[in-house]
Amino acid sequence: MTAIAVTIAGSDSGGGAGIQADLKTFSANGVYGASVLAALTAQNTRGVTAIHDVPPDFVRAQIDAVYSDLKVNATKIGMLASSPIIGAVAERLKANSTGPVVLDPVMVAASGDPLLAESAVESLIGVLLPLADVVTPNLHEAARMLKSEVATSESEMQSQAEQLLRLGARSVLLKGGHGEGADSSDLFLDATGGATWLRDRRIATENTHGTGCTLSSAIAAGLARGEDLALAISQAKQYVHGAIAAADEIEIGSGHGPVHHFYKVWSR
Repeated sequence: MTAIAVTIAGSDSGGGAGIQADLKTFSANGVYGASVLAALTAQNTRGVTAIHDVPPDFVRAQIDAVYSDLKVNATKIGMLASSPIIGAVAERLKANSTGPVVLDPVMVAASGDPLLAESAVESLIGVLLPLADVVTPNLHEAARMLKSEVATSESEMQSQAEQLLRLGARSVLLKGGHGEGADSSDLFLDATGGATWLRDRRIATENTHGTGCTLSSAIAAGLARGEDLALAISQAKQYVHGAIAAADEIEIGSGHGPVHHFYKVWSR
């Protein structure tokens, strides 16, 4: 049986993040990818110049079209720009068979441009968080969800991950890539309270556009292949680390370039 994953997210016209990164990641990890567009962005490696929200009714129509025909094994949720879109996605996911759900609470682009309306944060927490098998915020997204300061230590990261569990998350992968130091440490915390630290050396590159989208999609790909969550996260981390390490091998744009999604298959 062909493993199928669906991404419900925004389009990045520059191809480095969003729907485009998700579909590349699914393909690179041996999974057929389908998509539901929730927003369009005019975007490149230098920034976001415009955002157009897809009407909620059309988001609903896309979800029903995809899930009524394809046997979906996992779902990744990315950029959902507004409360009405979040509500539409939650409504239709409850009505369809989604497989495990990975929620990447996309709020700000790598360029610093906002991608989620302030009024939509509460909707994301109250409506989508309980539907997700794992939520994958970075340090800034976690702080915004919790209305707190950005964590600067591992003890603060664990405290914030525990708070996200109390808000309704089934499990949390709190990403430490925006922190300081030679190593990048992520924390996986499940509902049992079991904490696992995943550590990698920090790679010196400016080409990290789309890392969050890529990681969450790689996790969804692993789940679609039938892996348990802990293994899916571990393998996704390895894939993304390799994609970042190879990012400087491709020359895309004049700003923060993308990671190299196909580093395993493109000739060097």
